[in-house]
Amino acid sequence: MGRNQNDELDAAGWRLLDALRADARAPLKSLAASVGLSVAATAERLKRLQEAGVVRRISVEVDESAAGYPVKAVVGITAAQPEKKRLLEKLGKSPEVLECHHVAGADSYLMTVVAASMADLERFVGSINCYGETRTSIVFSTPIERRGVVKPGATSR
Repeated sequence: MGRNQNDELDAAGWRLLDALRADARAPLKSLAASVGLSVAATAERLKRLQEAGVVRRISVEVDESAAGYPVKAVVGITAAQPEKKRLLEKLGKSPEVLECHHVAGADSYLMTVVAASMADLERFVGSINCYGETRTSIVFSTPIERRGVVKPGATSR
């Protein structure tokens, strides 16, 4: 019988995820110390987490403003079914779109977008208005940044 994601998420698996979330560039030796396993066992555990799809990628977090995108917004769009495929193709090619969620409710999609200026944001929103009605909320600040998941049932971070 094959392994699934839950096979790897025992206490050591969660400790490894926590250590990676704290510093994804940490050397295996440091990760192993955090997890309480040997370097070889930690490397194998990480490999199995990746193969199981629990760890999809290890990436860098970029400060959008420091990278030249000081404007951030959440844009919702209500798109008719015939337009959804074309809209998603457009959004997939748009560097402004950081993420896009297919949602229930008034909107078809909610996306987080960044722009170099308000004029650039206006141009982007104008470029998708032909696919449906949009609603844009400007982000003033982000008091709770995007963060990784913790073990289900955990009472604190």
